[in-house]
Amino acid sequence: MALYCGIDLHSNNCWIAIIDEDQKVVRESKFGNDLAAILGFFEPYRAELEGIAVESTFNWYWLVDGLMDAGYRLHLTNTCAIKQYDGLKYTDDRHDARWLAHLLSLGILPEGYIYPKQERAVRDLLRRRAFLVHKRTAFLLSMRGAFECRTGMRITSNDIKKWKPTDVEQHIADPLEALGVTCLLEPMATLSEQIKILEKEALKRGNLRAEFSSLKTVWGIGKVLGLTITYEVGDIGRFAKVGNFASYCRLVKSNRLSNGKPKGSGNSKNGNPYLSWAFSEAAHFAVRYHEPAKKFVQRKRAKTNGIVAIRALAHKLARASYYVMKDNVDFDSDKMLQ
Repeated sequence: MALYCGIDLHSNNCWIAIIDEDQKVVRESKFGNDLAAILGFFEPYRAELEGIAVESTFNWYWLVDGLMDAGYRLHLTNTCAIKQYDGLKYTDDRHDARWLAHLLSLGILPEGYIYPKQERAVRDLLRRRAFLVHKRTAFLLSMRGAFECRTGMRITSNDIKKWKPTDVEQHIADPLEALGVTCLLEPMATLSEQIKILEKEALKRGNLRAEFSSLKTVWGIGKVLGLTITYEVGDIGRFAKVGNFASYCRLVKSNRLSNGKPKGSGNSKNGNPYLSWAFSEAAHFAVRYHEPAKKFVQRKRAKTNGIVAIRALAHKLARASYYVMKDNVDFDSDKMLQ
């Protein structure tokens, strides 16, 4: 008899439920996050288990990898796409685990992508780099705002990166106010150093697959952004259409319309924030170095605002990149701006 399993995973424990073809519970139990104990629980049912559905939470690596290494068939659930059963007045972890197993047995479980274990380290390294870049940018903006507030002088981010405490003290007489600006110089320099280390390791260990090598021909995409996009996308074949890819990159509207009228909105944060950031970064570089991209953004800015204009260009770059990756062709700017 075929058996199906659902695991409701949390930070320090998980609830496991196994059901049969008739939707009857065969066995269920709560465990601490102990892989050896969980494997022991599954061992008597190894031959009958058709699959195990694991709720996609922040800490699934250890469990999914461990069960896959042990030979079990894993399904990582897409929690944003699962509709909870409305017929129960009371639910808890036990019911959630049963529901996952029920959906799996019916073949209607919304699944997420299990990223290949051997490539995950480079992807996570690039994610950590992006995190540090965001922090460094926050420091830059904070210092620039404080400096301009006290001096009325305009200053660029590149100038701030070259600052020393004495450069600030020349313009701000009050030592306490100057300290409020210069106190961030050392942390920012440390972040810059760590970013360079991560970049070096990522470039040394990461490789652009053959189908992704043409990514570097896309406006604004260099080595680091190319690697970031490569490792965030994984298998481009999992996106059936270019619209699916643009949506995954968080570059499409989440409005809901009926008869031309707005009826609320969807989850605008559903998708990959790292790809959203990567294509926005590419758009900024494209505007800086490519005149057609600059003119495109200027036309958009005349009708809306700068942020929307950049996101519009990022959307076009993402769509172009989809075809570059899927068809293994070079970037064609004329087609993108049609």
